[in-house]
Amino acid sequence: MTSVHTSAREQVTPPAAGSRGPGVPGGPPERPIAWSMLSRALSVPLILGLVCFLPAVIAAQPGNGVRDTAYWLQLVLTCYAGARLATMILSTRRRLLQGVFWMFVYIAMGVAPFAQVVIGQTPTPMVGPRQDLVTAIAMVLVGCAAYDLGALLASRRPLRRRAPSAKGVGSGPAVAHPLRLRLLVLLAFTASAFYVLKLGGPAVFFASRQEINETVAASGVVTEGSNVGSAFLKGFGQVPALLALLFYTRRLATSYRARRRPSTVLVWVALAALNLLVNNPISNARYWFLTVVVAFVFAAFPSSAAVYRTVLTAGVVGALVLFPYADRFRYEEGSQRSVQSASVFDPLVTKDYDQMVMFANTISWVDTRGHTYGRQLAGSGLFFVPRAVWSGKPEDTGVRVGQWMGLRMTNLSAPLWTEFWVDLGATGMIGGMALIGYASARTDRRYALAVTRAGPGPGSVLAIAAPLIAGYTFILLRGPLLQAAGKLAIAALCLVAIATFRERRAGRRR
Repeated sequence: MTSVHTSAREQVTPPAAGSRGPGVPGGPPERPIAWSMLSRALSVPLILGLVCFLPAVIAAQPGNGVRDTAYWLQLVLTCYAGARLATMILSTRRRLLQGVFWMFVYIAMGVAPFAQVVIGQTPTPMVGPRQDLVTAIAMVLVGCAAYDLGALLASRRPLRRRAPSAKGVGSGPAVAHPLRLRLLVLLAFTASAFYVLKLGGPAVFFASRQEINETVAASGVVTEGSNVGSAFLKGFGQVPALLALLFYTRRLATSYRARRRPSTVLVWVALAALNLLVNNPISNARYWFLTVVVAFVFAAFPSSAAVYRTVLTAGVVGALVLFPYADRFRYEEGSQRSVQSASVFDPLVTKDYDQMVMFANTISWVDTRGHTYGRQLAGSGLFFVPRAVWSGKPEDTGVRVGQWMGLRMTNLSAPLWTEFWVDLGATGMIGGMALIGYASARTDRRYALAVTRAGPGPGSVLAIAAPLIAGYTFILLRGPLLQAAGKLAIAALCLVAIATFRERRAGRRR
């Protein structure tokens, strides 16, 4: 029997008839003739729509906006992000992390802020001079170019494979250990059950986010001035359940034998029901539910480039049309904010998309207080340290800026560009975004290889980790990092705990 894993120069075994392998280096193309014709047919209208038509429609909207430097820089950023998003959609390769990155940039840092500049209204007041907004837009544009540069450098560097030992055995990719995967399922049910019981039963999960937050606050896990207990309660109540569902979804999607095994199907059904309880869109933030949906779709269709392109295309439409109205369950009935819109672009200037203006406000804040030189990032990395132990632990960047602005509601965004800017200034932001681009491109390449070369079953851990990170990218890019760090760390802990390295024989068959 031939080895499951091949060396870098060995030919990859073609997929079985009827399967659809992604277009990765060394992997079989996915219907090259049909997709080539389809891409040519879609390329022109897609590029024109994202780069020209939508910005032109926004520019024609009535408003009090001034066509100054900020206007033209925002237009350039919108068109640049639209062109890069179109490239991701039309690519023959599935670039999960890069595709989601450019979708976020196009919507939250491009289209929405451009509509705000045109109409002359922002979701959050801008307290500094107009020049700070110009600086913010310019820095986002430079950060996006740095991200592209990092991704380009990653594409030029070959993927490194570990050399075999003296016995001819090398470490293969990390895969899910079957026994540890069962322990993850057990952890998921145990932790989620504790989470549900701690909050008073399943009924509260179908109320409102406001009610569930109040229940968490009254549960005794939140101490004064610290949300570490709440973060761990929610994190372990939700993340293991999602990861277990993703692993079993991939197993069923890639293994005919697993689909014929009743025990596997029953476990998947039970996990799906558990996630409908603890990860439903009623009691959870929209960004977290978006993470659940994106990760599940990419895990269920690991080799479908069509699904990847559909997610990116539909994501733009959903973010502009549906996302602003998706918080109807955030508040209790009677205190719910009414949505009145005369234009499809009105929600972009009155609700969620405050990322660019918050970057401008952060620049104003830094001008008065100075850079923190790693303090904010250290607080995010050490999120698990309670404030009782670390009395000077930094608060969320968005909260600190909101308090400085004198706002009562300080649940504000702090996009990734802002986090780098607060600590390290322009140089640190450029370097940080370049590293993010490099890591994203490398992860995308390894994910494509993992999906192509993995056999049936749970397969590579990266085949689950990459879709999860892709969905969580919305939360990481929006910020603040301190809020986002908890669930990401719990997910990483679970993945490391169940991972094992499969031995790979080099230069011979067995």
